[in-house]
Amino acid sequence: MRYLPVLIQVAVLVYCLIDCIQADTDRIRNLPKVVWVMLIVFLPIVGGVAWLVAGRPQGASHSRAPWPSTATAGFPEYERPRAVAPDDDPEFLAGLRRSDTEHEKMLGDWEARLREREERLKRPEADDDAPRPGA
Repeated sequence: MRYLPVLIQVAVLVYCLIDCIQADTDRIRNLPKVVWVMLIVFLPIVGGVAWLVAGRPQGASHSRAPWPSTATAGFPEYERPRAVAPDDDPEFLAGLRRSDTEHEKMLGDWEARLREREERLKRPEADDDAPRPGA
């Protein structure tokens, strides 16, 4: 229990120091960044509270991440091109239409051959001397 004030002091120091260092220099209020860092380091509780109240940039923080990120993480300048869904891709849809046309033609040919075969099988055999299929 006696370590709690020390832990709070260290936590405030670390948080405020990191926040101040990562803040955009142009957006820091009231004092230059170097002065805020010295206040936070030399007066841990007072300097940290002063940074949070009077020095920290107001509004949304747009820190610059050293890695590329997506727009959902708040970094639109690193937005990657999105993949196109198959049903939105004109080339994919044209390929489907082409394959549908080929498929329909193939089915039409197959049905014509089946009809021709059925017609042949339905015709009475006029010539008994003709060889039967499978004989």
